[in-house]
Formats: sequence, C-alpha cells, structure tokens
Amino acid sequence: MDPAQEMDSLLREALVRVAETDWFGTSAARANSSRGAAMPLVLEWVVDSKRLRQAEDPPGWAATGCPNDAGTSECRSSHSSCSNVTNNYRTGYVCRCKDGYQGNPYLAGAGGCQDVDECAQPDKFMCSGVCTNTPGGYHCVCPPRSRGNPRIRDGCVKSSLSLGLSIGIGIGSGAALLFLVLGAIFVTQKLKRQRAKVSKQKFFKQNRGHLLEQLVSQKADIAERMIIPLVELEKATNNFDKAREIGGGGHGMVYKGIMLDLHVVAIKKSKVAIQKEIDEFINEVAILSQINHRNVVKLFGCCLETEVPLLVYEFISNRTLYHHLHVEEPEASLPWVERLRIATETARALAYLHSAVSFPIVHRDIKSQNILLDGTLIAKVSDFGASRCIPLDQTGDETAIQGTFGYLDPMYCYSGQLTEESDVYSFGVLLMELLTRKKPCSYRSSGEKSLVAYFTSLLAEGDLSSVLDPQVMMEGGKKIEEVIMLAAACVRMEGGQRPTMRQVEMTLESLQVSHENVVMGVIDAQGYTMIEGGSTEEVSRQYSREEEYLFSSRCPR
Repeated sequence: MDPAQEMDSLLREALVRVAETDWFGTSAARANSSRGAAMPLVLEWVVDSKRLRQAEDPPGWAATGCPNDAGTSECRSSHSSCSNVTNNYRTGYVCRCKDGYQGNPYLAGAGGCQDVDECAQPDKFMCSGVCTNTPGGYHCVCPPRSRGNPRIRDGCVKSSLSLGLSIGIGIGSGAALLFLVLGAIFVTQKLKRQRAKVSKQKFFKQNRGHLLEQLVSQKADIAERMIIPLVELEKATNNFDKAREIGGGGHGMVYKGIMLDLHVVAIKKSKVAIQKEIDEFINEVAILSQINHRNVVKLFGCCLETEVPLLVYEFISNRTLYHHLHVEEPEASLPWVERLRIATETARALAYLHSAVSFPIVHRDIKSQNILLDGTLIAKVSDFGASRCIPLDQTGDETAIQGTFGYLDPMYCYSGQLTEESDVYSFGVLLMELLTRKKPCSYRSSGEKSLVAYFTSLLAEGDLSSVLDPQVMMEGGKKIEEVIMLAAACVRMEGGQRPTMRQVEMTLESLQVSHENVVMGVIDAQGYTMIEGGSTEEVSRQYSREEEYLFSSRCPR
C-alpha cells in the first residue's frame, strides 16, 4: 500500500475527543465512543487584564485580574460582580451574576443579569408559608395564626391559641379602638363647644351686647327675651340658605325664617362687620324694644353671637309701599283710597314715635321703601337703624347727617340739628310721592328742579295737573286739594312753620270721614299763607336751584 494511502487511512480512523475530565471514565463515554457521538463540553476562559501593581499585592503577583477602574470592566450588568482567576492554564478575571440573579453578566440592561423569582421555583427554593419575591432574594413567613420554620417542608404549625381566645382578643381590640374613637370625638366636640363659647362671648362684646343690656336694663325681662341663640336662627333659615333671601337694604340682607314656635319671621343680617353698622343695629334694638304700635314693625329679638349681629322681625308678606306704588304701566297702581289710608297709618306711627314714648324718637329715614305692607295692605314703618332718641329738654341734637336724598330735610342738612320736624319734611315728600307717583330720589323736571321744588312751584302757579298721577285725579275728588296743601305745609323751608305729626295725623284722619266739605281745623289758616298768599316768585325763591345745591351738597346721596 502506498504510504500516503496508509496515512490517510489511519487519519480517518483517529478520534479526537474534547470533554469534561470526569466524563471519560463513565459508561456514557464508552457507549458514545463512535464517531459523531455527542459529549458534554466545558470551555473555561478568562478576560485578560493588566493593572498597576498595588502595595498590598504579594510577591510574584501577576498584574492581571479585575480592573481597578470599574468603568473598564467587561462586567456590564448592574447585578454582576468581578472575580479574579489565577491557575495553571488561565490568568485574568471572569464576571458572574450576583446571588439571586441569573443571565449574562457581560450585557447591560434587560439582556444582562435578571432577578430570579424564587417563589416560582418551590422545588429549588423551599417555602411552606407565604412567599414574597424580592430583588435578589425572597421572604418566606408562616401564614397567619401559625408559627415555625417556613423554609422547610411542613415547617409551619397552627398556633395553640384557642378560637375563643382569638375571638376575645379581636373583640377586646375592637372595643378599645371604638373607645378611642368615641373619646376622640368627645374631646373634639368639647373643644369645638369651648371655642364656640369663646367666639360667642367675643362677638357679644364686639357687637355691643353690654350696651344693649344697659339700654334695656329697666326691663330685664325684655333683655332676656330678646336675646335669641344663633343655633335657633340657623335652623329657622336652613343655615341662611340663599333661597331664603327676601331682600336687602342699606343696613343688610333680609332672610325669611320659621322659628321653633312656627312664627314666620324676617331676619336682617348686616353685610359687613363695620362698627357703624353694629351701632345702628344695637340702636334699632334699643328703640324697637320700647315700641308697641300697630303700624310699627314688631321686633322679636336679636342675636349677637356672630361676627355681624342679627335682628329678628315679624314677617311682612306684601313687600313695600315703593313696590306697590311704582308699578310698570299699564298695571294699575294702588287706589287713591288705599294711598290715603296708608299715609294716615304712617302719620299715626310717626306721631306715636314723636309724642307717645318716654323720649321722642326721630326716624330720620322716612321713605316709601321703609313702609312695609302686610297681606291687607296695613302700613308698618320699618328700618330704625338711623333713628335717634331726643331728650325732652333738648330742642335739637347735632348729629352726622343720615337719610335718603330726595326725602331729606334741607334745614337738617344745613344746620345738622335733628328734630321731629325733619320727619315731618320727609313725610311731606312721601305725600307728594303718593300724589304724583314720582320717585323723589331720582326725579328731575325739565327745568332741573327736584320733585319738591317742582311740586310747590306748580302749586303756586295753580297748575298741578301736569305732575299729579291721573289715577289720583280720577279717584280723589276734592280731598286731593286737602292732601296737596298738607304736603306743601310739611315741606316748608322753616321747620318751625311745619305742622307736627300729631296735627298731620288728625288732618288725615278727618279726610277719612266721608263728607263733601272737610274743614281743615287742625292746622290753622295761617299755616298755609306761604302757599296760598305767596307769589310764584316767592315759592320759586325758597326752592331755588342755588339753595338746593347748597343744602344737598352737605347731604348723603
């Protein structure tokens, strides 16, 4: 045989086996000795690394292994570690995943070392209790009401506590918790009541409650009856629901309420806590507590436990004279007979205030908006916030000017001296409003005259038909002339020439009597000389534009 052919034959018969060292002596190695058989193969390798020698390195140390700079290491996974390798056939380092992680430590991110879910491998990671996987490990605890070693099979056993004891502990714990909750609620409510009490005392003092007690101290039963708790008013108004609002004025908002005794009331609440407003509220309480008249709105009481004081009146259901008088055409306004009766009742109330109480009371803001009408159109004078009591030994009281422009007495504006005659003037303007249906606070004639100046000017000329309400002219008859003259007498420039409210009341009462010729016996004939005997020039001079400007410039608008 050719030597070349023989060598080729020998090479074809040779086998080269690379496998794990321990595998060669096994039966599997003998059974798989034929060519092409599979065998386990392990390749061991390291990453070569060169680093500087350190002082602590032993003699003969080879400068290989894990790099000092981790940034140059091939261990890219955040959950990997570097291990030095030095043996007979390899020197360098390898990367391994940390305990509890598996994967490729040479890759970063999702392709590298990942957390092992030990709880999903109960055959490898024993847990006979409750298993919870954690990053790089797991927690294993015995189930509730058991104890033992959960990391061995059947290592957890039920607790020896009896069911009854467990129930008892549960009930006891629940009772203790309930006691703590109830105690906390009790303490909270007590603190809240204490704070509310302190707050109420603060507001009572701030709202001049002690002043009110002094003002009505002569009648202690009145003071006690008129102080109404806040909680009662909150129930009456459904916590001051906006739907209960029935109007508002210069001194606050008005709510409709139903008290515990089923009385329907109107509750006035100041808009802001201004001391001037509070003083006016207390002033109104002090005045109305002394008044008991059919034609004056009744005050039930007040509440001083809030930041702004509250006044509680009888509820008047039919709005104000202003609303009934100034209706839009073609709706008919109040009949003349009703207007005359309302004027008489208003005069009766003012005469009572001026002469029938301990100290004369000047209302100081008589106008159609402050005349309330009940279901049968009975007049009720209201809003005593600006009113003042005048001692009998004083002819006038110098005060800050208050009132409504158009109704305000010019002499009061000019001098600042408050007397009953100022109410007479305002009532005279109210009579003109009833006769003409013009709004005194906004009316101006073509000659830029106010209602009072224009009315008296036309009266002096004998030509009032242009300003009188046609309904009044149709229904009033001869009584209109009497009321016209009475109105003119009430608005005389000199207060001493005006009639008193008692005289005005008696005059209007006499007009209620049905007869053809009513004799004006109450107010003397001399009282009308200014109107009847005076010329147009004299009347116009009294109510000239210059005088009006002089007076009104000092008056509130």
